[in-house]
Amino acid sequence: MNKERILKILQSPHISEKSTRIAGEGNQYVFKVIKDATKPEVKSAVETVFGVKVRSVNLMNVKGKTRSFKMRAGKRADWKKAYVRLNDGEVIEFAEASAN
Repeated sequence: MNKERILKILQSPHISEKSTRIAGEGNQYVFKVIKDATKPEVKSAVETVFGVKVRSVNLMNVKGKTRSFKMRAGKRADWKKAYVRLNDGEVIEFAEASAN
């Protein structure tokens, strides 16, 4: 994998009540990734960008919701979510990573 591809894999951290809870309990973080990302790509991207060791990666396709606006049907885009579990003692600080 080239360096450019690795840096494009992670789009943003996914912050929600559930992701905050599992970050504290299980040393697991949630990221929004590009649709065609694979587990080895996500693992190498997290290890490269944040400088941590990844234990496991789980990927999930999230279907976009169907909504209506003034009697017209529309659909939000589908996206992919990655659950990344780190080794014991490893921590990701999002504030420090975004400052670099």
